[in-house]
Amino acid sequence: MKYKTKKLSDRFVSILSQWPQVECISLNEAADSDTLNPYFALILDVYHNGEVPPPEKRWDIYGSDAAAFETSNQGNKDRFLVGSLPVRLEFKSAGKIEELVSIAESKHDSLWLIKDSGTYGYYRLAQGDVLFSRTGWVKDIRKRLLELDDGFWIRMRDASQSKMEHYLSDLGAALINDDEFHYLISSALFIKSACLALFCINRRFEPSHKAYYRQVVELPALPESFAAELETFLRESGELTLERKYKIAQLIARDIIAL
Repeated sequence: MKYKTKKLSDRFVSILSQWPQVECISLNEAADSDTLNPYFALILDVYHNGEVPPPEKRWDIYGSDAAAFETSNQGNKDRFLVGSLPVRLEFKSAGKIEELVSIAESKHDSLWLIKDSGTYGYYRLAQGDVLFSRTGWVKDIRKRLLELDDGFWIRMRDASQSKMEHYLSDLGAALINDDEFHYLISSALFIKSACLALFCINRRFEPSHKAYYRQVVELPALPESFAAELETFLRESGELTLERKYKIAQLIARDIIAL
């Protein structure tokens, strides 16, 4: 961790850990970038039991140099700047996390509650750099996530593949109608669904969109030609017609289903 990032994270961990409601604080991987990188942000996931102070009081607590403060409509996501560095604090109920992990563990009939949001929430739970832990709660949560059975991954794969096939159909319809706008939107949704299916096949939680490409091409179980097909599909080139890209999308979908 770079010095600036550590100094800033230590500052907010020292503040937030004083609240007795706070169970765990973890650092998101967005802070791994250089502070000059546009992708950089200090994002802390703050897991808590009970109510934390309201947004207006939190702003005062953060310090006089916390500028451009804003919070979400639900008051559980604070954004502000410290100097030129973006800070995001996301407050998450430990009880709600318990419910979501229980769904993944054994309540597979309720997976529809999470399938539209994917597995990124679990990824943050499993991969965040724990900077503060009051008890063994987060260690237990991570152990449970590591032990998810095949039923979870199979159902999540099926949901992702179903979406992939749906958006592939949309691509074909947009191609026939020469609708470039719908084709562009369907392309993005198709690729996201295809990648999520591959993460599920490999028993991996999906990362943030910024890390999708890098991590998906490094998965151990992939169709043999997937990386090349994906690169071609994403390439902006006048030589690649929409019809050609649609055929590549068909190959990608076929190969994923065959895995």
